[in-house]
Amino acid sequence: MTGHVQTPPSSAAPTATSPSPASRFDIANAAFANAALALRVGMGTLFLIGGWNKLSKLLMPSTSDALVASYTATTGYINEFFMAYLFGPGSVLSPWTFLTALSTFELVSGVMLIAGLLVRPLALIYAFLLWTFVVSLPVVTTNGVEPGVKTYMAPALLVQIRDVGLSGLMFALYALGSGHRSLDLRLFGPDAAAPLARWETIGLLMRLSLAVVLIVGGLFAGMPNIKAWLQPGVIMLLAAALLLWGGRIGQLGAAAGLAIVTIYSVGKLSFDAGLVGNLNAIKREIAFIAAFAILTLRDSGPLWTASDVARRLREAVQARNQMRSADAASLGS
Repeated sequence: MTGHVQTPPSSAAPTATSPSPASRFDIANAAFANAALALRVGMGTLFLIGGWNKLSKLLMPSTSDALVASYTATTGYINEFFMAYLFGPGSVLSPWTFLTALSTFELVSGVMLIAGLLVRPLALIYAFLLWTFVVSLPVVTTNGVEPGVKTYMAPALLVQIRDVGLSGLMFALYALGSGHRSLDLRLFGPDAAAPLARWETIGLLMRLSLAVVLIVGGLFAGMPNIKAWLQPGVIMLLAAALLLWGGRIGQLGAAAGLAIVTIYSVGKLSFDAGLVGNLNAIKREIAFIAAFAILTLRDSGPLWTASDVARRLREAVQARNQMRSADAASLGS
């Protein structure tokens, strides 16, 4: 009897179980490549505007000192600990050189994100860098202590909750990849643009990143130094609840969040501020609008939605009852 020898598939010809990189990108990324595109453009616009606004002022002698003072003042973004660490005796840095370098990086990286170049490295850098705005914020929250100067009187985590949410969205962008119409795809191939995780995982991360901003703004609306897109805060809390519910209801929550941020952004615009000034006033909101729009158009997935939590609870109760029945049967025997 003669055996039939199967010839292994050639590495040049993709099989059903081992698709080529190009087909893997087309299949896996087709469902949410546009999400990657929208998110990276929204994030890139944020840093492009912020970098351009600061750099243009830092390079002009008439506005440079005022901008540096606004960042190093008691209502700025650098507390005494990091002032001493960054600019203390022996440091080669000055506040101006530090802010100029940071603003240049923001401007260049914003252009790169919009163009889709080195999206994953930049997303990972910003995912951690955004937390520095939390830890470096000058705050006084000790009960009964009057600081004597104007400063932030709320916990830094709550004051900078938008940056916390943006950090989560940057982690989501890292997982999404650069998506379609990116230089990464052209220069480095499909793997640089394809997602690293399933949509349900990325969607959950985006849902939580947006919901936490709505929850903090809703709970502490009207409190000093807390950014609330809309008052009364209960409206933001309702949008967060719908968003966390997930599914079609979650999409309604994302649509509500999109409407809230859009209304807030329109209200911030002023004819006296100029184009750059207006865009700088809503630069973070531009990124959030992109993220809310993504979850409005696409279900964030079934992971840890209300129905998923209910299913997990039912399974836990069933497993516990089965264990009790087994224990009772063993004792009876």
